[in-house]
Amino acid sequence: MESKELKSIDLGFSEEQDSWLLTNRFFPSKIGGKAAWLELENIPDAKDLSCDYCNEPCTFLCQIYAAGTGKISHAFHRTIFVFICRNGKCCNINQSGNVKVLRSQLPLINKFYPDTPADESVEIEGIEPFCKVCNVCGCKGPMVCGKCKSVNYCGQHHQKIDWKSHKRSCGQESISKTNQIESCHFPEYEIVIEGEDNDTDTKAKRESDKESETRRFREYEDMIKEGKIVHNGDISEADMKDMDDTKEDKAFGKFKKAIESNPTQVIRYSRHGQPLWISSTGTLNKSNVPKCSNCNGKRSFEFQIMPQMLNDLKNYDLDWGIIAIYTCENDCNTNGKYIQEFCYKQDVTKADSDAFDVDMKNKLQISEDNCQINSKDEVLSPTTIEGTSKKAKTSKNNNYIASKVNSKKAFKECDNWE
Repeated sequence: MESKELKSIDLGFSEEQDSWLLTNRFFPSKIGGKAAWLELENIPDAKDLSCDYCNEPCTFLCQIYAAGTGKISHAFHRTIFVFICRNGKCCNINQSGNVKVLRSQLPLINKFYPDTPADESVEIEGIEPFCKVCNVCGCKGPMVCGKCKSVNYCGQHHQKIDWKSHKRSCGQESISKTNQIESCHFPEYEIVIEGEDNDTDTKAKRESDKESETRRFREYEDMIKEGKIVHNGDISEADMKDMDDTKEDKAFGKFKKAIESNPTQVIRYSRHGQPLWISSTGTLNKSNVPKCSNCNGKRSFEFQIMPQMLNDLKNYDLDWGIIAIYTCENDCNTNGKYIQEFCYKQDVTKADSDAFDVDMKNKLQISEDNCQINSKDEVLSPTTIEGTSKKAKTSKNNNYIASKVNSKKAFKECDNWE
């Protein structure tokens, strides 16, 4: 049997950054705040981003700048945008009607951006959209404040939300149009990129850590049974059995092993690769992935949003195992439009979730311990929380490469398909 070529995997980590460096001018990958739109003339309507279950506008979750390979001129710049409904009641098990995904592309020469990168050492504002946008969410804003006629909204829902703040300045000559309303935005972070470490020595260390962790977990279980440890909430024998069953879930075991050296990853990017499922139940067969809504061509996996991102959102109503994003494998011409792409939200059982929480706490404690040890020598481990590096973005143009040597790295495209 012919072996499949391994797909490269890039990991994304959240990191605090100055907000001006997360504007569209710098083609960011980021979490939260308002979307940094790529194409600036055909901004999506609120109806394009409404939840299937409650019909309320979804909130911007994250965007990934994943430039094309250069073989397709209309996709030199390319960004995937993800939105999610903030209402936890809309988080239905293994259903993704509360998540919306959009793809936007531009050629190198376009009407919005120069063909050379912006200087990251000079603070500068983002490029304004070529149409009126909602003062709250940044989507297209066809409605206007009836009193001052100066502030636009995507609909009545966001107009009502903004009124408490806007009424203080309504009618005045100077009106702020940069509201960051906490109830409508997630905290903003940059997503920094680095490749997944597949070093043999690192793998050996992981195996050693895994054996040590398994031993500690068994000792912990024995102490519970002997009554030496008392939980705030008692764990029943049935719960313990669920934990044992979870350990037998091969997909969950594979998931834990894959992330154990980088437990804080919020994105796994592997264009034309395969998702890393968090459970053996509720997986998606790729034959069930719908075709591109724009060209009717095949969609393939591009990246997945990891459960660790939930910690950055400060919203305890939301929940997911992973969110797998599938996009048109041909990068079909969007002709300036924002094209809907497909996603699949895989959830986990309570037993899986409990086991994952225990595992993550162990991994994070190890990372914190490593940070404390390394700080004494002023050296950071590449697998610690602070060990994420900013590398040069990949470019298809020699002049573009030369001028971006010290800028952020973008997610890599992959020409090797399965």
